[in-house]
Amino acid sequence: MVALSAVDRLDVQVLVDNVTDSLSSTPSFVTREWVRLQRQGMRLLAGAALCCANHGLSLVITAHGASRSRSLLFDGGPVDYAVERNGLRLGIDFGAIGTVMLSHGHWDHAGGLPRALGLITQAKGGRAIPVYLHPGMFGWYGQRQPDGGVLPAEPIPHPAQWRTYGAEPIVTRDPQTCLDDMFFISGEIPRLTPYEKGLVNQVRQTEDGKDWRPDPLVMDERFLAVHVRDKGLVVFSACSHAGIVNVLHHARALFPDVKLHAVMGGFHLSGPTEAAIPETVRDLGGFALDLIIPAHCTGWRAVNALERAYGETVVVPASVGKQFSF
Repeated sequence: MVALSAVDRLDVQVLVDNVTDSLSSTPSFVTREWVRLQRQGMRLLAGAALCCANHGLSLVITAHGASRSRSLLFDGGPVDYAVERNGLRLGIDFGAIGTVMLSHGHWDHAGGLPRALGLITQAKGGRAIPVYLHPGMFGWYGQRQPDGGVLPAEPIPHPAQWRTYGAEPIVTRDPQTCLDDMFFISGEIPRLTPYEKGLVNQVRQTEDGKDWRPDPLVMDERFLAVHVRDKGLVVFSACSHAGIVNVLHHARALFPDVKLHAVMGGFHLSGPTEAAIPETVRDLGGFALDLIIPAHCTGWRAVNALERAYGETVVVPASVGKQFSF
């Protein structure tokens, strides 16, 4: 059993996501982007006033305890301008962010982190901030192309470079809690299901730098969890290369006495992984989730399949600028 403190309330601000949608109706615990922007002072509806969608994910997650609130930045999206543009428009208090977690070593989650760290450390008067990293996320990786070639991806900065951005890098594969034990960062996720096969076309550069080896499992990916009192565990999975069903199996094994309340993030059921949609949708029903909140790389086919299976009171898609309160 992991020692994780229950919190009274949890607020999740979607800072970066693939989708923009401020017109669709939402349940009462969700605040739409335009409403949020108006609360931050928007008086003229115009493109320049709005957030921008981009291929990636970044969440500002704030846990409210009995005596204090603590905030964690979960990933940084793909690029500097998305974090800065959206953060300033949404009124993000970067100085309140106490810890940063990079879920795994892909550019669409890491590319905006250096700018985010700049905004955080500036607001904190130059003080460094802990950044949780996995030791397996460094080095060159890429995607094998249909013609057999490799399209490399932007590599993750090494720990020494993160320090120049204002980070205090914590490089570990071990599970742990942070910020007054309000947040749980998982270790590596066991692979149990036969249909969740990872990122099948991912390759990683060999040690001698001369070739590429298959690396489909993306073992550096981890999830985040928060226990909301009287509701249960809220699990955040950025891309779910491990498979969202595997993620939830592991969360349930780690917290057997806590109900699984909600899962939020990218479920990576688009592209080649669309073949796993039927089994994933079927098996998610075994966790008795109150809320399923797909984002980022889930894909429209999977979102539609989830909604058909579990209904719109359970399946509530994310989009940039939305705020969720649990």
